[in-house]
Amino acid sequence: MPLTRRIGGAALALAASAFVARSAAAQQEQPPKGDLSPTPEVKVLELNGVKSVDADELRQSIYTTATSCKSILLWPICKFSHWRALENRHYLDKQELQRDVLRIRVFYYKRGFRETEVDTSVSRLNQKQVRVRFDVLEGPPTLVTDVTVAQDSTLFTARRQRRLTLLKTGQPLDLLKLDSTRVGFTNELWDLGYGDALVDTSSIVDPVARTAQVQFRLVPNHLTRVGQIVINGADEISPTTVLNSLTFRTGDLYRRSTVLESQRNLYESNLFKLATIQVPETFDSLKTVNVLLREARMHEARLSAGFNTVDYVQTEGRFTHYNLLGGARRLDLTATVGNLLSRPLDGWGIFRQQTVDNTLTGNPDEFLKPTWQANIQFTQPAFLRRPKNSLSFGGFAQRRAVPAVAIDRGYGANISYTRSLGLRAPLSLGYVFAVTNVLADDAYFCVNFGVCDRVTIDNLRSHQRLSPVLARVLVDRTDQPLNASRGYTGRFELEHAGQETISDYSYNRVFGQWTNYSRLGPRRNVLATLVRVGWVRPYVGQNGDAVLHPSKRFYAGGSQSVRGYGENQLGPRILTLPHGFLTYALTANGAPCDANSPAIRFCDPNTARDSTGARPLVGDDKFTPRPLGGTSLIEGSVEYRFPLPFMKNLGGAVFVDGAAVGERVFDPLTGGITSLKDLVSGTGAITPGFGIRYYSPVGPIRVDLGINPSKAEDLAVVTELPVGRQNTLVPLDIPRRYSPAAGAGTAVGKILNRLTLHLSIGQAF
Repeated sequence: MPLTRRIGGAALALAASAFVARSAAAQQEQPPKGDLSPTPEVKVLELNGVKSVDADELRQSIYTTATSCKSILLWPICKFSHWRALENRHYLDKQELQRDVLRIRVFYYKRGFRETEVDTSVSRLNQKQVRVRFDVLEGPPTLVTDVTVAQDSTLFTARRQRRLTLLKTGQPLDLLKLDSTRVGFTNELWDLGYGDALVDTSSIVDPVARTAQVQFRLVPNHLTRVGQIVINGADEISPTTVLNSLTFRTGDLYRRSTVLESQRNLYESNLFKLATIQVPETFDSLKTVNVLLREARMHEARLSAGFNTVDYVQTEGRFTHYNLLGGARRLDLTATVGNLLSRPLDGWGIFRQQTVDNTLTGNPDEFLKPTWQANIQFTQPAFLRRPKNSLSFGGFAQRRAVPAVAIDRGYGANISYTRSLGLRAPLSLGYVFAVTNVLADDAYFCVNFGVCDRVTIDNLRSHQRLSPVLARVLVDRTDQPLNASRGYTGRFELEHAGQETISDYSYNRVFGQWTNYSRLGPRRNVLATLVRVGWVRPYVGQNGDAVLHPSKRFYAGGSQSVRGYGENQLGPRILTLPHGFLTYALTANGAPCDANSPAIRFCDPNTARDSTGARPLVGDDKFTPRPLGGTSLIEGSVEYRFPLPFMKNLGGAVFVDGAAVGERVFDPLTGGITSLKDLVSGTGAITPGFGIRYYSPVGPIRVDLGINPSKAEDLAVVTELPVGRQNTLVPLDIPRRYSPAAGAGTAVGKILNRLTLHLSIGQAF
């Protein structure tokens, strides 16, 4: 005969809480007294027969725990040493062991296995340590044969209803999913303005057939609105400032999303150490909202100093005012000054002697002058008295130096308007005015900026304005910020610069990114996917050239991109080769090349030789690939993440990354090869790989190995020709057939050369 049970009843809740609750005193480690202690150390804990539930989750639900190493970093030491300071030791409690049997049965009961049986055994490993074993006979589950939702059809669409219903037909009667479904419907009704909505759940269970029929009955009741707003705990902060942070007003519908967004706004202002919003549980259409606050410090300042052997003495200062002029207006000031005491310390002791060189600057002491960076930013929240709006503006200036190589000067200002379109969904409109000037030789731009063509170098070396307007939309619907397992994120950007924006560079740029996370397979396994698309087109700017700034190009490759390649190494590239390797090279017709005059352009880089010893031909390892960036990008990644069974907080991943970076080269090196445009027309690749993740409190620590296809490419080569004290870039007429793995020698070396290692914190996407 079918038995009707009201899920979540008081009897089951009290029984479960009574047995699952742990005694605080029992959790403390009690060392054994003597060799025959009645509380031996639990050295090994075994769960046998666990198939249908997560074994790690089951271990966490019981009291009995085995001794473990305190950190994965200490694990190799713990294997050979049992020093107490390195281990979290746990001892056997016989009463809790008996209760663990019931805890396991309740654990299975809640997940639809109502006939689970558990047996225990304790065996001594030695006089002080034991092995504890739980033998679990799961039994058949109680399966859901029907799930119905009784509701007004105007509340939710059929698709929305299916998404909220976590309990599915054909699955075990999981009481946790049932309760999560109830909470999900309640929250959705609340977000529609039904703050007093009820979601009644009931199930009809047939213990003989082991089946269940589940029903959810949605009762929205009346619409609820915000009544009186009471603010408590605001002493220095005015009530108006608090009200401006709230996204609801008296008379608005009382919604869950506005309550959460308001609480987030209060915390993000940094004005409060505690910010909670409470509403008394009254069955009334008008809700009194209590805002409970505890104020934080209004100012924060930090000053630091240090030194190194190149930049001499450096100092940095930061100051933040979180409530400037009231209204939660925020002021941020940062300043860094370097090269202090450079003249008395130059060449003294450990400090480097600066090379006297007035070729670039006209002043040999220019590199000994102080370097500095300064930034000021002002933010007005609740712009135009609307809590979803904010306005930010500021300015910056800098003078940076790379000793005897380059001096980078710049200044500018920025302004941005941000409006919240919803929870974690901001829309930003901004404008940046920046003037840059870099004094350096050609080699510096080629090596550090990836810019090796004369037109772009000349533009970067002169005073140029880079002043784009930018529109950006972000959306984040993931369940966790550092290690998402469900949900999605999106990002879309439009950028324009031209004469109307007071910019010497002129271009249109579009970029979009989408990531998706879903559970696939066991409970903790995650399938993550990524798609990136970008396009930029330069136009003739006020400088008279269709030149793109390197920061506006697209790059692929690296720890957060195509992991079979190094950082930015997938896409159009050019090779650089030190001048000395061409001293004994040949030309295309076999004659010795002249490496000390502009005729060096006729040298064949495939005949480059080491100038020492027997002068052997140099391998590809002597050529350095430099990314040029592209004007279009299509990128995608698929990654499957899963836990590893042999160590807690350790997971693995397999992935496939791919990208194609296209390019149109404008005005290549003057006097260079005419086919350079064809040689760097674009590159694409697909690379598989695998990795390990350690899930630390600060985020996943990631080790990835990408497998590089190591395809041979014909790449243009650029070398430098010393002219006086400056190095001038010279493109070679003959390209190099470049394949890093080909010159590895042994088979093992070739395999290792195809592996690209990445170490980082945080998931790839």
